[in-house]
Amino acid sequence: MKIIKGGVCAAKGFRANGIYCGIRKNKTKKDLSLIVSEKEASCAAVYTTNLVKGAPLTVTKQHISDGKARALICNSGNANTCNADGIFIAEEMCRMTANALGIADNDVVVASTGVIGQPLDLAPIRNGIPALVEGLSAAGGSDAAEGIMTTDTVKKEVAVSFTIGGKQCVIGGMAKGSGMIHPNMATMLVFITTDAAISSEMLKKALKEDVSKTFNMISVDGDTSTNDMVVVMANGMAGNDEITSEGRAFNTFMKALNTVTVCLCRMIASDGEGATKLLECEVSGARDEQTAKTVAKSVICSNLTKAAMFGADANWGRVLCAIGYSGADVNVGLIDVCFKSKAGVIKVCENGAGVEFSEEEAKKILSEKEIGILVDLRDGTYSSTAWGCDLTYDYVRINGDYRT
Repeated sequence: MKIIKGGVCAAKGFRANGIYCGIRKNKTKKDLSLIVSEKEASCAAVYTTNLVKGAPLTVTKQHISDGKARALICNSGNANTCNADGIFIAEEMCRMTANALGIADNDVVVASTGVIGQPLDLAPIRNGIPALVEGLSAAGGSDAAEGIMTTDTVKKEVAVSFTIGGKQCVIGGMAKGSGMIHPNMATMLVFITTDAAISSEMLKKALKEDVSKTFNMISVDGDTSTNDMVVVMANGMAGNDEITSEGRAFNTFMKALNTVTVCLCRMIASDGEGATKLLECEVSGARDEQTAKTVAKSVICSNLTKAAMFGADANWGRVLCAIGYSGADVNVGLIDVCFKSKAGVIKVCENGAGVEFSEEEAKKILSEKEIGILVDLRDGTYSSTAWGCDLTYDYVRINGDYRT
């Protein structure tokens, strides 16, 4: 398995593009993206758990009820959520895209991201689609990744190559996400493409299993968004025998998918609004997987821990505190905690109590850009990882005037 370039266009048969069409006030930022498969693709998606859902999610769910799709259109700058005509707008985006591509309306996935509760004008989208379609190319993944950004500071894309049954396959992905990030889907849009042949049923199974260990384990600020979705399209152009059941081929596919999603998780967490550090909480020694997940999520969601990491303060008591209110059934008297980074590893808690350590060394370790919080529950063999970021002054500044 190898990390390669190309993002969503790395897999065979996918083209993409991203343009500025006029939805956003800032003309220097692209605001409309399109991904198209040459052939009909198996399609699966996972959506936000928020009861308030954007209209694009409702329309997408209807369109891929047959497990198939050919194209995906997404705008940034406006979430098309809580609008009286939201469903109509989302359906029209699909219809216009389908007409331009010569495909059926229900073969189009639609997504939106941006401000909630403001009307979305179709005119810029209608005017932009011809140029968007004309500019589709196998090198357009980067432009598409840029077109879905909101408060993101960097584009997020990755791809991996792997082999199934002697056939080289590729999975590529792109994502957006910076704020309103919380477990059980966050304010993220993730679009994944693959040329591997896999049935829609098995694709859905693979995505559901993976998301529970990856995208549902990210938190930036504790807010679960309204428009989040992870969509995967698989067009089968790699030529492998279609994966229709569990087994070696499915396991290989799952490993490749997880490689892509973990990379995107880390990118999203490290680009949290105002963030200066990526936090990764690794929990081991749990009695079951759910306990490990619960503890990891609680630590990564703790605002006090996040603030301490911003200040490079080895305040391990905040980690124990987060474990204590997590609801997980753990033996606090067994817990060990370490902090790590490329500057080293330091133990700060053993058997649920503090140990002597060098504050100077801890400061050096916690001053790096990527910080590991290692929690050993010493009560079993299960483990889990969660991702987040530090909490900074800039987070409040960014969200104080986001709408305006």
